[in-house]
Amino acid sequence: MTGPAPVKQAATVLLLRDGTPGLEVYLLRRTRGMPFAGGMTAYPGGGVDPRDGDTDVAWVGPSPTDWATAFGCDERTARELVCAAVRETFEESGVLLAGPVGGDGVVPDVTGDDWEEQRQALLRRELSLAELLAGRGLALRSDLLRPFAHWVTPPVEPRRYDTKFFAAALPVGQEARNVSGEADEAVWMTPAAALHEMSGGLRPMLPPTIHTLGQLEPFPDVAAVLAGAPPQPLHPISPRFEDTPEARWAILPDGTRIRLVVPLPS
Repeated sequence: MTGPAPVKQAATVLLLRDGTPGLEVYLLRRTRGMPFAGGMTAYPGGGVDPRDGDTDVAWVGPSPTDWATAFGCDERTARELVCAAVRETFEESGVLLAGPVGGDGVVPDVTGDDWEEQRQALLRRELSLAELLAGRGLALRSDLLRPFAHWVTPPVEPRRYDTKFFAAALPVGQEARNVSGEADEAVWMTPAAALHEMSGGLRPMLPPTIHTLGQLEPFPDVAAVLAGAPPQPLHPISPRFEDTPEARWAILPDGTRIRLVVPLPS
């Protein structure tokens, strides 16, 4: 008898902006048929790549040691998670959380053909984040990220991730773009609107997305999120599941029940 599947480290980013209706978050709907979370709405993110631990990446903001304290992990893992958060955000939304080495600015525009070639090289793992930044004289801006949540896939699942959730503001001058080959829709939505569509069966989500949208909902704007993150102590959350005649539920350690909506067949 085999045991639970191995757990892979992963990073997810709640990319935020102040829109006309209020605080908005960038959401991707993963294409149906994907081996993990197909048809589900989620944030940009993914698994750690071995080269995310490169120590020669230029760095501005809280150090890997500081992030290790925030997430309760070792320094190398913290470095990998922050680099994965920045890399995955660029790969899946075309937004790069980086700026000049030794400065506090943010690169204002990453939409040219040369940028796109490098984004594609990152996706193919032909280029590391450290190499991209070094070639352009840029530093990773870890000060643009905030720790937000920590979720671990329960042992019953065939694919398991130890996922650290970050919050980040959309940098001035940059635009999120639907460039992810893993998504068939990319939208900015208020947390309340996204949760409304989820509860109506129109936008299925996994429990961490539902719960973190609920945590975002009380915040009036991006500044409040960044000032208030994390919204609760960063203890890892691993739900259990319960089936009733009415629905399937994710039960959190504190007893919170999240009703799950399953994507319709394609």
